[in-house]
Amino acid sequence: QVQLVESGGGLVQPGGSLRLSCAASGNIASINAMGWYRQAPGNKRELVARITSGGKTNYADSVKGRFTISRDNAKNTVYLQMNSLKPEDTAAYYCNVLGLANDWHPIDSWGQGTQVTVSS
Repeated sequence: QVQLVESGGGLVQPGGSLRLSCAASGNIASINAMGWYRQAPGNKRELVARITSGGKTNYADSVKGRFTISRDNAKNTVYLQMNSLKPEDTAAYYCNVLGLANDWHPIDSWGQGTQVTVSS
């Protein structure tokens, strides 16, 4: 079993910044990719940013140039630095991990979600 602990959400004014963190632990042999998704009320969950074990990143067009994803492989932790936040960034943000467990079963785990609210 894999546990994901997210932190860093909150209320911020437009133009402000937040940093999200997600630490993975448990039955993990290797992690291929870690990412952040978000879901606003009435909307589908969408990819925000993802980073592979080799450091390759991809971002949603709506956050390019404002958000930066990074990862500490030694700590199995992924970060999302969010700058120039806009009200439309308001959503629940979820961490996702893809990898392999020690028994070689695939891992596709989700965090519990952390709320980001951008409002004046």
